[in-house]
Amino acid sequence: MSADDQVQRARVLARVREATLAGDRSGPPPREVVSESWRRSLDARVDPEHGDPPHVYSPAEVGGIRGAHPLAAVIPVLRDTLVSIADEAMHMMIVTDAQGHILWREGQRDVLRRAEGVGLVEGTRWTEDSIGTNAMGTALAADRAVQIHSAEHLVRTYHSWTCAACPIHDPDSGEVIGAVDVTGPVRTFHPTTLALVVAAARLAEGHLGARLAMRDERLLARNLTHLIGLRDEPGALLTPGGRVLAANPPNWLPARVDLPAVGDRVALGETGEGVLERLAEGWLMRLHRTGSPPRPVLSLPFLGAVRPLACLDGGHVRLTLRHAEVLTLLALHPDGLTADELATALHGDAGKAVTVRAEMHRLRAALGAGVLRTQPYRLRARVDADFVAVRSALAGGDVRGAARAHRGPLLPRSEAPGVREERELLAAALRRAVLDSRDVDAMWAMAGTVDGVDDPELSRRLLRALPARDPRRPVLTARLTIAAP
Repeated sequence: MSADDQVQRARVLARVREATLAGDRSGPPPREVVSESWRRSLDARVDPEHGDPPHVYSPAEVGGIRGAHPLAAVIPVLRDTLVSIADEAMHMMIVTDAQGHILWREGQRDVLRRAEGVGLVEGTRWTEDSIGTNAMGTALAADRAVQIHSAEHLVRTYHSWTCAACPIHDPDSGEVIGAVDVTGPVRTFHPTTLALVVAAARLAEGHLGARLAMRDERLLARNLTHLIGLRDEPGALLTPGGRVLAANPPNWLPARVDLPAVGDRVALGETGEGVLERLAEGWLMRLHRTGSPPRPVLSLPFLGAVRPLACLDGGHVRLTLRHAEVLTLLALHPDGLTADELATALHGDAGKAVTVRAEMHRLRAALGAGVLRTQPYRLRARVDADFVAVRSALAGGDVRGAARAHRGPLLPRSEAPGVREERELLAAALRRAVLDSRDVDAMWAMAGTVDGVDDPELSRRLLRALPARDPRRPVLTARLTIAAP
């Protein structure tokens, strides 16, 4: 469509607008999406002849909101898709949040300057109840892609502009989290712009979906042991928003659980109720049937622990080294171990099952009834073990998180073969992952552990990675000097 055609169409739309607002129904009506938007805008008492968008946020406030907004992750995608085309067409790209606040705008300099005169700037709100029919506000209100041309804008100020916008949805909740818009003068607007904006929104949603899948995989890797630890008790791992990532048994829950605003209980109808336990990211939910006792929570902070101490439902339990070794092995084998398997892991080939049974009797007395099960020996508790968390973080590719969580060697005084093997494997796997990652924060976290202090290769790699004026460099240089023969 030529520029002259665009202008002619704008004149026709202006006549339709004047007739409609005057109550004259003899002529052609506006498009349905426009008619409905005008009705919502007029119900909100928007003045069709005058109007300016409210300026809600200052530039400093916009900067803070941008950084925390989920659409910040897809601005490069939208920029690559739309901004160069908008530049050529004398247009600009705008991205809003779900409430219609403009957070980003980029494009042709002259258009940006002209847009400032009509309030198309960061921090303003463009909902229909604020400024009437416009592509951004109408797309958010109708939850659909829409183009608003010239006099289809309710407020006369914007009749020299045409805009096309499409909502962007959160792939986790499905809710609208913002809109992407291309806006420009009536004469230069191209008919394919709406299709381009829709394609950009779908690309953004695809990018957000890929990031969500990565977070899901990481959450599963870190926390699947908690679900496995429920054994034959129904349970599920949930995302922070309540989406079910894994359930045991499968399909006993819907795809999403409505999380309560307060408390830790979820009504599940005749099935019972779900009890929520907050994880570092997301939730573990277990089924609580009426009359059934809650599963205890057993924390095992054994990394670097010279005098091991467990925590059972918030209370401290002092342990002998042998009992800490038993709990370590059971935490590493949630499906359980026989007396013979435990004997070998604790004492090697000379181990005897009868000795293990005596130790298990004493450990059961220390922990109280209901924590230990037999045939095979296993823990009836939700186990929160720091060494298992490091394992899970490494499996999920979170090297920095693993390095920060690894406070020291696993039960450093233990000589039990099963514990010693796990201690050495965990330390070796973490060291290799940290060195390969070249992550400065991960290397520095590991350099602060007992093993890291005496690791010259780690110190040398960290020195190479740190900036010249970094205050950590003297510490590393001194270590290497002391370690030098």
